[in-house]
Parts: sequence; C-alpha cells; structure tokens
Amino acid sequence: MTNPSSVSLVHLGCARNLIDSELMLARFAEAGLMISGADSGVDAVVLNTCSFIGPAREESENAMRELVERKRAGEIRAVVVAGCMVQRYAHDLEKRWPEVDLFAEISDYSALASSLSQLLAGGTVESYIASDRPGADQEGSRLLATPESYAYLRISHGCDHTCSFCAIPAIRGAHRSKERGGVVAEARQLIEGGVKELLLVAEDSTAWGRDRGEDLTDLVRDLANAAPDADYGLRLMYAYPNNFPWGVLDLMREHPKVLPYLDIPVQHAATPMLKAMRRAGSGDVVRRTLDRVREAVPGVTLRSTLLVGFPGETEQDVAELVDFVKEYRLGRMGVFTYSPEQGTHGYDLPGRVPPSEAEARRDAVLAARDQVLLEDQSTWIGRELEVLVDEVHESRVVGHTAMDAPEVDPMSVIEGIVVPAGTRLAMEVLAVDEEYNLIGTPVGVLEEDPT
Repeated sequence: MTNPSSVSLVHLGCARNLIDSELMLARFAEAGLMISGADSGVDAVVLNTCSFIGPAREESENAMRELVERKRAGEIRAVVVAGCMVQRYAHDLEKRWPEVDLFAEISDYSALASSLSQLLAGGTVESYIASDRPGADQEGSRLLATPESYAYLRISHGCDHTCSFCAIPAIRGAHRSKERGGVVAEARQLIEGGVKELLLVAEDSTAWGRDRGEDLTDLVRDLANAAPDADYGLRLMYAYPNNFPWGVLDLMREHPKVLPYLDIPVQHAATPMLKAMRRAGSGDVVRRTLDRVREAVPGVTLRSTLLVGFPGETEQDVAELVDFVKEYRLGRMGVFTYSPEQGTHGYDLPGRVPPSEAEARRDAVLAARDQVLLEDQSTWIGRELEVLVDEVHESRVVGHTAMDAPEVDPMSVIEGIVVPAGTRLAMEVLAVDEEYNLIGTPVGVLEEDPT
C-alpha cells in the first residue's frame, strides 16, 4: 500500500483569504491527500496569494520565487499558486512562472484538489483552473487554521463599492450575501466544535442582506441566538460606515453574545480625500457615524483603517487626520500608504504623493495612534479583565479581551499559568509592554475549555 501524497499550504493575506485557505485544506483532505504543517519533505506546496496592494503582491512574488527554487533543488515535486493574485493576473503569471504546476482562481477548490491529486499521481492536468462558481451560500467543511478559541465566519462575498483606491471588486466580484440559514448553520457547526468566538467577515459586512431584502441586524440576531446554552461571542469586522444597519448597535448593547466592538474602516477624515477616494459621505458624516455608535453602545471599542498618501492629499488633510485619531481615541487601527492599482479610478489621478512623504505621513498618524493606545492600555493597570486564551506556552498563556480582535489588536499575556486554548481567565493587569500588549497575572479560571 502506497503512502498518500503530502501537501502543505502557505497562507498570505487577510481573514477572508484565510477562510479560502481552510477550504482548500479541507478539499485536499477529502481528496485523500495528507495535510502537513511542515515546510519541507512534502510532495507539493500550495501558496494562497494576496493581491490587495503592491507590498502584498511583492510578498506573494517572493514566496513564489522561493517555492520554485525549492522545486528546482528537488525539495518538493509540485508548486501550486492560488487565490487573489491568480484571480487578477492569471495569464501573466502563467507566462512568467512556467515552473509552477497549477494556477487556481478563487473557487470552492474542489477542482484544485482533484487536479492536484492527479498531478501527484503522475497524471496530466491543465495548468490553469478558472473559478467554477461565484461563492456558495454554505461553503462546506473547513480545516481551521486558527486556534481552538476563535474562527472566522464569512457572511458574504464581493463588494459593490467603487472606491478609487481599491481593486477588491475586480478580484472578488460584486457583492453576494450568503443565505441567512446557511450562515447560521455554519456558525452552529463551529460552536459545536468548541469555538468560543466568531469573527464575522466580508469585503463589506454591513451590506449583508441588501440583495436579499434583509438587514445585517437580522443575521446578527439569529447568530446570537443560534446556540443559547453555548459559550460564544460574535465580533463584527469590516463594517463599511455608510448605510450602516443601526439595529446592530442595539444588539451590541443588549445581547450578551454580541461583543461591544466594531471594526469600521473609515479610510480618512478629510472631506476632500473622502471625495477623491469615492467614499460616500464627508468627514462630518464619518464623525457623526462614530458619535452615534458610541452613544448607542457605551464603552464600545472602535477599530478602523486609514489610508494616507492618496493623490492630492495635503499636509492639512494629514493634520486633520492626526487630530481625528486623537479626538476619537483610535488606538486600534491600521494605517496604509496608497498603492496605485491598475484598473482603479485613482491609478491615473494627478498629484501623487512621493513614497517617502507618504511613509512620513503614515508615521505621523501611527505616532498619534500609539500615543492614544498607550494611554488607554495604561488605564487597565491594577484592574481585572476577562481574557480568552488563544496560545499556550511553557509557563504562560496568550489571549485577547473583548476589546481586542485576534491577530490585529494588542494581546494579553498571563504569566504563571497553563490552561487549554479556549479557556476564559480573569487577569489582573500589571503592565503594558513595548508593543502595547497587556501583561498580567491570573486571578481565576472563569470557564475552562472542556476539550
């Protein structure tokens, strides 16, 4: 009896891309391939690429180059490249990387699993697999790549916005809401598997349901009531600020399973920049939106994303953005410099900001963010917080609070205790480290993960 062919996966990009990686792994397992976490000694390596901005494409290209070199050296038999970069540049990649065995666009990945199995068995397959469907209501089984404590739950595919800096609609297509019952069924599967936190993700979470005559509030309510006796929470990510479904805020305030946390990418605070970026609304609209969120949900944690260096941006615009970060206490925030994307409205706009100046502007905004974050984190010293454990080390655990989304916000490090991932701990905060993580000591176990 021959051993099954082995495959490992290299994931790049965002949480939506991670879901695609988990779907790939599940399809590979269903096809009889052996999944390996090793980066050597495997038959094939699959690279799930990101193509959102220039640095992401550069990272993907570097990863492809490394894998091809390993194939040349005889370390691996096959190289597969999938995901966003293939969706956008498939034919160019085929010409430039002839040593890649398979290219696969975004799909349900069943065809990719079948082709990879045939390839590793010595068969002949097409080198390019086009997308076979626009996105399923219920996406099938996944092999989770996240800790036992949390998982991502995709609620829709694609985006209908025409932001002048963004190529996502060209990559992921138009917005399609997943059917409510299917999303709830996926959530129940994850909860029954022991997941304690579901992060709701999409290209535009707040658009869920509009194409079905429904509202995101309906979905969040159903998800919050999906397993009344289970211990889990919901966290809303990627919430576009315009046409916001305000009923969601009532659930954040009143329902114990909906965390008082909102990731709401506003991109800028200066009206001229918002208009140039083709973001609906103005700086005043952005401020009124955040004011309403804070008024409706006392103590809510806001996370955002900002973009600096867009063509035409002035020093006055950046100064307004720095003041905005300080005024709205945006300590949890990502800041990007503009990357010209072919096919977008912004690509040919005049008044490009030199890269060095854009980086200086990003640094100024980040300095304001870090000041706010240090001040806010320091207020927790001497106080207690609940932490959901994500990582277990020799003499400490690492987790996150309700204020913090995994992977993007500060972590909580609890020294002197070892408990399973998925355990809820009470922690007394003792310090804030140089990366703004909370450092503390255990006060007690609130609920231990039975698995």
